[in-house]
Amino acid sequence: MARRQGGPDPKEAALAGARCLNPHPEQVTDPEFLAGDFFDARDAVQVKYEMVRKVKAGGAPVTEAAAAFGYSRPAYYAAAAALESSGLEGLVPARPGPRGPHKLTEEILAWAEERLAADPALRPAQLPDRIEETFGVRAHPRSVERALARRRERHSKSR
Repeated sequence: MARRQGGPDPKEAALAGARCLNPHPEQVTDPEFLAGDFFDARDAVQVKYEMVRKVKAGGAPVTEAAAAFGYSRPAYYAAAAALESSGLEGLVPARPGPRGPHKLTEEILAWAEERLAADPALRPAQLPDRIEETFGVRAHPRSVERALARRRERHSKSR
């Protein structure tokens, strides 16, 4: 990250916090971004928006626009589709990481709750081996406990 004298740049910190910091602002060669202060190559949302606008409103070829804004042709098409479907918010990169439980599905959790209801002596921490035998899914005992607790909480709120 570039630093100004006297500490970090507040705009750069804000862009990073919002996941909108362009990791390669030096690759933006579009003249409007090089000419003044309004356009900021560090702002990935602004760069993507202007790239799409340059093609749609300005009639620039996709290959040229993508190169001038530091992106590939597939990245241009992804940005154009995201802008079309979700507006500017679609240009903000998604949070990294899984979007939800990917091992302990609703089917597995329902099965686990049935086992717990059928055997009061059984504890959630004892279920991972049985889950692996039945479904072929390996899960940590604490993950099973947390997933069941979240499921119970969701079901109690919906009642």
